[in-house]
Amino acid sequence: MTHQFKKLGGEPIAKKIPVKSEWHGIEISDDYQWLRAENWQEAMRDPQKLPDPIKAYLEAENEYYEKAMEDTAKLQKKLIVEMRGRIKEEDMSVPVKDGDYAYSWKYIEGGEHPIRVRTPRDGGDEEILLDVNKEADDRDYFELGLAETSPDHKMLAWSRDISGAEYFALVFRDLSTGSDSDYQIEDVGSAAWGDPQTLFYSRVDENHRPSKVFRHRVGSDPKEDELVYHETDPRFFCGVGRSRSGRYVFIGAGMNDQDEIRFIPTDDLSAEPTLIAPRQEGLEYNVEHQDDRFLILTNANQSVDFKIVETPVTAPGMENWKDLIPHKAGRMVLSVEAYRDWVIWMERENALPRICFMRNGGPIQDIAFEEEAYSLGAATSPEYETELMRFTYSSPTTPSRVYEYNLETHERELLKEQEVPSGHDSANYVTRRLHAISHDGAEVPVTVLHHFATPIDGTAPCLLYGYGSYGHSMPAAFSTNRLSLVDRGFVYAIAHIRGGQEKGRSWYEEAKFAKKLNTFRDFIAAAEKLIEDAYTAKQRIVIQGGSAGGLLVGATVNMRPDLFAGVIADVPFVDVLNTILDDSLPLTPGEWSQWGNPIESIEAFHDIAGYSPYDNVDAKDYPPMLVTAGVSDPRVTYWEPAKWVAKLRAVKTDDNILMLRTNMSSGHFGKSGRFAALEDAARSQAFAIKATGLKLA
Repeated sequence: MTHQFKKLGGEPIAKKIPVKSEWHGIEISDDYQWLRAENWQEAMRDPQKLPDPIKAYLEAENEYYEKAMEDTAKLQKKLIVEMRGRIKEEDMSVPVKDGDYAYSWKYIEGGEHPIRVRTPRDGGDEEILLDVNKEADDRDYFELGLAETSPDHKMLAWSRDISGAEYFALVFRDLSTGSDSDYQIEDVGSAAWGDPQTLFYSRVDENHRPSKVFRHRVGSDPKEDELVYHETDPRFFCGVGRSRSGRYVFIGAGMNDQDEIRFIPTDDLSAEPTLIAPRQEGLEYNVEHQDDRFLILTNANQSVDFKIVETPVTAPGMENWKDLIPHKAGRMVLSVEAYRDWVIWMERENALPRICFMRNGGPIQDIAFEEEAYSLGAATSPEYETELMRFTYSSPTTPSRVYEYNLETHERELLKEQEVPSGHDSANYVTRRLHAISHDGAEVPVTVLHHFATPIDGTAPCLLYGYGSYGHSMPAAFSTNRLSLVDRGFVYAIAHIRGGQEKGRSWYEEAKFAKKLNTFRDFIAAAEKLIEDAYTAKQRIVIQGGSAGGLLVGATVNMRPDLFAGVIADVPFVDVLNTILDDSLPLTPGEWSQWGNPIESIEAFHDIAGYSPYDNVDAKDYPPMLVTAGVSDPRVTYWEPAKWVAKLRAVKTDDNILMLRTNMSSGHFGKSGRFAALEDAARSQAFAIKATGLKLA
């Protein structure tokens, strides 16, 4: 082990207060359940309400972290300077035309937050609609939520969260005067304009679940808002959206692998919502409007990798769904967008995305790319009657580029390329796509980035990143922050493990329920492939993952602690069994479709108990570890990482450092602001550098 962490005295030792419970005749005992505050919902909104014993323990852990990382303070400052030097401080997005205006987001020098601006469509004086820097007003935390312009472009509905708990308050801004409404709507999840005076919005309940949709008339008392839809199944979250054509408002209710969508015509906003297709086990679908039909992305009829169907607006039920883009196994259809004359969709095959399109009734066409690994995003126009679309392209070596593409002429115009003020030469970096063979023969894609001068002889340190849950695929995209590691000789690798959908829907399905172990075994296989191909060596790898990626690294280090030089677990979902047994938590009911329901099923109980990191801590050596949490986090509650660290410290047999750093004033996504967030990145990188024995410079 080559790390530079010295054994420190004074580790916080959490007291043990056993709490016993029984499930399926099995008794479980939890020594650290007391870290879950009884008033956790109140404390999430206001961290000052956290009970004193819990607050004292978390603050003691923070003090211990500061002591353990004290010798990296200069390095962290240097890393922040480097990362900030790669950010163009005065920057602006490419203007997007919508009606009589062209809208942009811009940043000013020193500004933490963006500014929403517009000009007349064909050029003219800039008008500031919303300066988020001024709204943030030096708060510890400020996050912009919605910023939706009304259909007549006279009003802006915008929302803000000031705690990190993702409780957003919405106000209306008169764009002719710049003044906000004298009232606000609390706890808004999503919103969509019906007409220039009518807004539909979803609202989260006391368990932080968006369960109701209301219709609001601008200027009226929100208490008078009419309830349009109420979702009573706690597994389903609801939301609203407006079709690009402007003719419909959609109300969706969904969970991880089931959807149900209704629509309201914007020419009759008081109409009862019309159901498209009723929910049924395993049925997923998403809807776009085009002329007299709906285009639906769905997995119906065993289309496991999804297809696109069309159905009449007047008779939208499943019995009338007709294939437009048929299902093809292994080709994942990711999204569908509709213009008046065009259908545009994204696909992914063999872990690489592509954009496809067709004129109504015409042949299928696509846009080609050449790099070995890359990331792609379709940025379709908010306008319905157009032949222009935009897309973004990047790779681990190539900064982000925005192109405008003419669907009719196939002309491609580069509108913007990400600038790196301190300089970036793509030729100095190498990107490779490896394929690791997992325990059952599955080929796991691994994207690798390194400096061309880094020796590939087994001596380089490596940071291996992964996620592997909910079908979320990890893009092979450009990141300026990771260059600070790569320029210091690190190999940076992303493991596209099962649980994501990089290789189609089956890649996700093969890591659910009892098959969840595939995710962790794939990650181990990726590490072993990097060692086998001499990109790094055993105990030269630092693994990192956040949220469900924290589950990944937590389970992996339980299984193979000998492989790794260090572990970075960001807001990690590690107390899986207790969390999925607690149906009062915001996300738990909807999670049962991923992990199983251990309340009802003894098989699910045993499956989860078999890999839950907290429940599988063992008396053995673990590598150095940095664990983070946020008091206001509604997604992974702060007590999960806190309990895990407490138990690890009591059980593990090594002298390696174990640190818990809790942000006492923010939630799941850490600090807000583009520069403040660099502190979190610098902290992780400094840990990785120290854990692998590199110079702290």
